[in-house]
Amino acid sequence: MDGEGRNAALTDFRGKVVLLNVWATWCLPCRREMPTFDRLQGALGGADFQVIALSADRKGLDVMRKFYGEIGIKNLAMHIDSSGKAARELGAVGVPTTLLIDRAGREIGRLVGPAEWDTPEMIAFIRRRIDQQHDRP
Repeated sequence: MDGEGRNAALTDFRGKVVLLNVWATWCLPCRREMPTFDRLQGALGGADFQVIALSADRKGLDVMRKFYGEIGIKNLAMHIDSSGKAARELGAVGVPTTLLIDRAGREIGRLVGPAEWDTPEMIAFIRRRIDQQHDRP
């Protein structure tokens, strides 16, 4: 579900390279890395790339809204899967789990655990993946 309460699916983002992060507000490493996702989305987000922060919080969007407000998230849209179904289907064994997905919706990379997503090296790595995927469906 998106921040407006509408159903959403990964196929809605087809045509973009997506960095999909499964996280939760109660996960301390997730909380620490969320600002780096926000800055990454601010730096690279647009027609070719999107960070999707998918919360696994069972308490709903209000918990996310409060957390986003507390830490000053400006660039990330809200997405939540209170049922845990998406995490199970993605094979996320824990949080945080982050998947890099190509324009056709195929997983091309995965990291279990936290990272700093806005370092110059990480931005360059993701930019290369976007450029490699530019002319592919």
